[in-house]
Amino acid sequence: MEFIKQHLPEVILIKPRVFGDVRGYFVETFRQDKFEEAVGYQVNFCQDNESNSSKGVLRGLHFQLPPYAQSKLVRVIEGKVLDVAVDIRVGSPTYGEYVTAELSAENKHQLFIPRGFAHAFVVLSDTAIFAYKVDNYYAPDHDRGLVFDDPDLNIDWQLPCDLLQLSEKDQKQPKLAELPICFEYGVNYYE
Repeated sequence: MEFIKQHLPEVILIKPRVFGDVRGYFVETFRQDKFEEAVGYQVNFCQDNESNSSKGVLRGLHFQLPPYAQSKLVRVIEGKVLDVAVDIRVGSPTYGEYVTAELSAENKHQLFIPRGFAHAFVVLSDTAIFAYKVDNYYAPDHDRGLVFDDPDLNIDWQLPCDLLQLSEKDQKQPKLAELPICFEYGVNYYE
């Protein structure tokens, strides 16, 4: 596996080695020791989730408040998505900046999004099966988000707005400037 720090260095793109022949392929999608060596701390994933969505479905930008904050390790099993992580740690030198990665069944890339970042993806293919590990259980009372079209973020979703499909909840999220302090840079949210 190759672990590549992104523009937001805490966000890591993971490129697994794929071994293929006439029978098909084999890929190791997760290995705890190599993963922790790359991120620099222990992450204990406790839940796996999967969604199936059609083209234009945009899920996010989501995060959970402490003490139920979540890290995510995301990948695509079928189809293709644009994955997005936004730094929402007040005081961070990259506060309000984001990274994107194209994740697909073909490239088998994964993205690690640590606590203190909002996460979203939009489906670029006809359909996509999106799978992810989280290191904390879903806590509805601590579930928060940012609106996808915040002009201060200016995220290019790679699809026209009229093709985007969002939940009612995701359409009504606040802008980054309206967000109360949820995470602070330099605070360890893993203890």
